[in-house]
Amino acid sequence: MKHVSILVPETAVIEAIADPNYMFKAVNQFLEMSGKTALFDVQLIGLSNEIRLGNSLFSVHTDKLLKEVKKTDLIFIPALSGDMATAIEMNKGLIPWIVEQRKNGAEVASLCVGAFLLAATGLLNGKKCSTHWNSANEFRAMFPEVELVDGSIITEAQGIYSSGGANSYWNLLLYLVEKYTDRETAILAAKYFAIDIDRESQSSFMMFQGQREHTDEEIKKAQDFIEENYHDKITVEQLADMFAIGRRSFERRFKKATNNTVIEYMQRVKIEAAKKSFETSRKNINEVMLNVGYTDTKAFRDVFKKITGMTPIEYRNKYNKSVKP
Repeated sequence: MKHVSILVPETAVIEAIADPNYMFKAVNQFLEMSGKTALFDVQLIGLSNEIRLGNSLFSVHTDKLLKEVKKTDLIFIPALSGDMATAIEMNKGLIPWIVEQRKNGAEVASLCVGAFLLAATGLLNGKKCSTHWNSANEFRAMFPEVELVDGSIITEAQGIYSSGGANSYWNLLLYLVEKYTDRETAILAAKYFAIDIDRESQSSFMMFQGQREHTDEEIKKAQDFIEENYHDKITVEQLADMFAIGRRSFERRFKKATNNTVIEYMQRVKIEAAKKSFETSRKNINEVMLNVGYTDTKAFRDVFKKITGMTPIEYRNKYNKSVKP
């Protein structure tokens, strides 16, 4: 059997503990119903026998203490709540065990912002990772040595897995079910849990908020100008001249500060404005396109789909109930 260890950290999100437990035990039942042998030995693992979560609203009783588990095959690190630096500090006792189990061949999967605790182990250094889109800036600031993949639902890096925001971790659970069993079982699990299997992006859920966790004040002023004048045509040369910085130096500083090129940043600001307009108004595609500074329909559509994973019409029909598809 495959031994699955679901960690129960302090400040964990209870659903991110209960859901993988539910999923893998249900898969055991599916296998048995089809005449096969149950595959997963699922256990809740922690530093103590009882962990209180949700301001003591929930009490989780572990199956085994960390020190009692000498060998496991798959470790789940659930999402954490509250301040991430504080949460990592509270759970630093888990880190040596995770690292040791990884050295012994265990695979490790983080759910949503559980990626912060996973990154704190050092196992992600030089590797790719996913997390909740809303925590991307904070994650990059805390772990610059990890390559965060924007918008991705699932990221795999040599047996280390991470998932995008919130409920998108269900797709990672399905991915691992398929890896350890087969496609047929994964499809059955997807139907049972009503999950859209093979969903690859959280782009349509992302809200661009700008990257301001940096100390370059001139770049912050440039960001302000872009965000206040997104409906106008702004060039890189114009911005560089405004702040008396050479173009190449300006582009380099902007990319370092925001993790976007100037062009990418301007596109994301414009598309975020377009999204809000589609969500709240009855304006047609051309009206919205012109309002955010685009005059080329194809260019607007291509950039919109690249950033959101959906066409402008698909996005409007999905999020604006007052517009008939």
